Amino acid sequence: MRVEIAGENALILYFGEETSPAVSAQVQQAVSRIEQAMPELLIDLVPSYASLLVIFDMLACDHLEVRRRLRQCLQGMDNAESGEGRLVTLPAWYDAESGPDLESLAERAKLTPEEVIAIHSSMEYRVYAIGFAPGFAYLGEVDPRIAAPRLSTPRQKVPRGAVAIADRQTAVYPAVSPGGWNLIGLCPTRMFNPDAEPTMPVEVGDRVTFKPISREEFIELGGEL
Repeated sequence: MRVEIAGENALILYFGEETSPAVSAQVQQAVSRIEQAMPELLIDLVPSYASLLVIFDMLACDHLEVRRRLRQCLQGMDNAESGEGRLVTLPAWYDAESGPDLESLAERAKLTPEEVIAIHSSMEYRVYAIGFAPGFAYLGEVDPRIAAPRLSTPRQKVPRGAVAIADRQTAVYPAVSPGGWNLIGLCPTRMFNPDAEPTMPVEVGDRVTFKPISREEFIELGGEL
């Protein structure tokens, strides 16, 4: 683990050079340990692929004290068993109507749309990071057979709930926004709801699977066309 200064009241912890389930599990384990060991000093914790940003109250401590406390509470973590996180199943309506890039992605991969759907929904993905927008969870890794580069020209408007692929990552758009990922379906689950508790159905370290549903089920579950 490497610790570096990231601002006047922030340190960033690096757990590895490459993204992997093991490194992601270490990040999530560190979040849990830090929350328990030093809650009175924390303003926020921001986990990502292989790092963790620790933002602390500079009126209560300084960089040296936080660094000491961090190393103390994380001691021996490399040898500890890593948790798998929760398993969250998200419904997805895969279709040319709900996923305008499904057929072109299938053609590029020399597969049928049905084969793309089967591959995408058979995988278990890890939540590596949440960013870009509240509730936008970066999930990996996509089977290399259906990995696809971002669109050369991003769309100005991607619908909320769009299930998408970019390179070896997949995600569900939490709100209407611009976007350049390949759209293959729609998910009725709200990925971010400020009025709910918790506000997001997933967090970093969780595992996600997709369950194919019909158009009718999508609407019954609250999906919007």
